[in-house]
Amino acid sequence: MSFAQVLVEAFRSLLANRLRTSLTMLGIVIGIASVVLMLAVGDAVRVFIDKELAVLGSNQLIVQPGQPTEGGARRRTNDSPSLTIEDAEALNTLPSVRSAAPALQGFFQVLYGDDNSNSVVLGTTPEMFTVRNWTMERGVPLADTDVRSANRVIVIGSRVAATRYYRRDPIGQTLRVDGRPFTIIGVLAGSGRTLDGTDLGELMLVPITAIPIRMPRPRAVHYINVQARDERSLKDAEVDVAELLRDRHRITGERIDDFQITNLASIAATGATIGAGLSIGLGVVGAISLIVGGIGIMNIMLVSVSERVREIGIRMAIGAQPHHVLAQFLTEAVVICLIGGLFGVALAVLGVLGVNQTGKFTMTLAPSHVLTAVLFSTGVGLFFGWYPARRASKLLPIECLRQD
Repeated sequence: MSFAQVLVEAFRSLLANRLRTSLTMLGIVIGIASVVLMLAVGDAVRVFIDKELAVLGSNQLIVQPGQPTEGGARRRTNDSPSLTIEDAEALNTLPSVRSAAPALQGFFQVLYGDDNSNSVVLGTTPEMFTVRNWTMERGVPLADTDVRSANRVIVIGSRVAATRYYRRDPIGQTLRVDGRPFTIIGVLAGSGRTLDGTDLGELMLVPITAIPIRMPRPRAVHYINVQARDERSLKDAEVDVAELLRDRHRITGERIDDFQITNLASIAATGATIGAGLSIGLGVVGAISLIVGGIGIMNIMLVSVSERVREIGIRMAIGAQPHHVLAQFLTEAVVICLIGGLFGVALAVLGVLGVNQTGKFTMTLAPSHVLTAVLFSTGVGLFFGWYPARRASKLLPIECLRQD
């Protein structure tokens, strides 16, 4: 028999028992769908992490006041903030540091004419745009003169511009932050979230010297963002920042630092670990489903061999060789898995489309995912179909013909 004839006979045999074939195929469908979704989720998590880190900025260190984390809580050495604008200016002189930007952040009532809302306002310096890789959609960013003169100017996020100044140019408009008038000079481009979870499109930026926050210590800040020269300089920058701040804060010997440094590379590594763990978890589910489906295929193929003993005997009696019988039953197992694999891919596509419709998470199916599904389904068919097919090929024609 040619391969085409074997394939036709395989479909004919499977169609003769449609319900049994469909139920057998169900396990493969679920298993393949799980495998494909696992791959898609793993890729989506990595893309999401890369996108979020791109918003935060590359090669970054976050310097915060207080002692390093112990037992899940960050303890302050005293009630007075330990970081200042002068600390940030000193960090900018380090050879391993590209830029350092201090930040004061508050939640204020913002008035847009007769309308108002409570919004996050970030007081910072022009270096923050470099550190965070922020770009302008229109207008200009904050300038050094704005910081030196405490100018009441503000840069708003793209979502604020779209909702509060619909079909109007926000540049030059005046809004009030905590009752103080600020002139809009620019609109921030991009989307994503900042370190504290604030939507970048809703963020507002003002000169750090103009933000209406009263700190217990003059020129104190909530945190400092530091960007290293490059990835290779990140560790050096971390060491240099620690040494400089210890020197400036007169911390000597065994005294505990009054600041802590967070390396965003460690956050990225944690995110990658979470993504890998999620992929492995889904992979285990898919593998279990495939194993269960494969066992079902082996069981059904053994039943099929038992039911078709006389057919096997007749074929071998009129000239079929054992390898012909082996190919016949092995092809049936592979066909079940391939068709189940296609339905599994279709189910995964529906799952991806459903997730994408929510708008909260973006998933894509790469050609490599489909290829993996086809290879998986073929492998399962060959592995679990081999024993029943081998058993059928070992039957003796005379014994087969004696059975009823």
